[in-house]
Amino acid sequence: MARPFRKYQGLGNDFILIDGRRGDLPDQVGEPARLLCDRRFGIGADGLILALPPRQGGDVRMQILNADGSEAEMCGNGIRCFARFLADLDGAPVGSTWRVETPAGVIVPQLLADGLVTVDMGAPFLEPSTIPTTLTAAAQLPEADLEVAGEWLRVAAVGMGNPHAVVTVADVDAVPLERLGPALEQHPAFPARTNVHFVQVLAPDRLRLRVWERGAGPTLACGTGACATLVASHLRGQCERAATLELPGGALQIRWDDDGRLQMTGPAQLVFCGTLPAEPAAGGQAIDCATACTEGCQRPDDCPSAEARARTLALLDRFSLDEMISLANDSLEDRTRRRFEGP
Repeated sequence: MARPFRKYQGLGNDFILIDGRRGDLPDQVGEPARLLCDRRFGIGADGLILALPPRQGGDVRMQILNADGSEAEMCGNGIRCFARFLADLDGAPVGSTWRVETPAGVIVPQLLADGLVTVDMGAPFLEPSTIPTTLTAAAQLPEADLEVAGEWLRVAAVGMGNPHAVVTVADVDAVPLERLGPALEQHPAFPARTNVHFVQVLAPDRLRLRVWERGAGPTLACGTGACATLVASHLRGQCERAATLELPGGALQIRWDDDGRLQMTGPAQLVFCGTLPAEPAAGGQAIDCATACTEGCQRPDDCPSAEARARTLALLDRFSLDEMISLANDSLEDRTRRRFEGP
């Protein structure tokens, strides 16, 4: 059957969201995600997010597929869009929260007014094996000088349930992101690949950021990356525990509480709604009603022949049997005459 979807964006980081809380989505979604996220032949998005039945006592489970079909453990902009999606579907009021199961643990977003969502992102991972990275921790922060695409960069690693590499630069606009981003994403120091962030310190409470997202490439924003960047920059003595992070798509407010948990606040907005075409029958083949449905319709709620059958019945209601025979004979005579007489 045809399946509705919604597209949301958080600071320009855009996602296709589908409700599968009834447990009726297919298990293999990597290839469909890649096709749907294609900006020329699909809907176009940085990722596909599915709302699924919970498994560990939460309210709902979130699965994130990157634009290349790979699965992401967590996404800060994505979970804000996810919360707005659930609120719009269920009519949830301002102040509502959800315990969202993710591969990075249970994350709790809260719906605010004016299109904002705040998310308790949990504590950052700073133990190298949990990020994961081969960088060693010095003064709590794992970092080292790495050769990346022929350049030496001072790289810090922080985990937010997904890996992040943070590089401080004097001017983010001067960074050759298309060259350094993929090279650092796939650097051997990050065995699971990594998200890449170049940060410019504008003030102790204001940072400027450019993002190369693992599996998606350049993106306008990254919520988990903003959190990781604040942590790395604070531990480097470059900023306070709370700051505004300016990204190409807009600003996020990030606060690292004294209890070690990160709070992220930012927007999430509906872009448009749509419906995906009906899926083919099992085995990838469309139903041949003349043979498959001899003992009853195989798809009574979404019959592929319903429209044609309705047109046929309407035609039969308009003409008597004699008129139908006359119409058929006239049509046959016309076709025969045209064949011999030519144009």
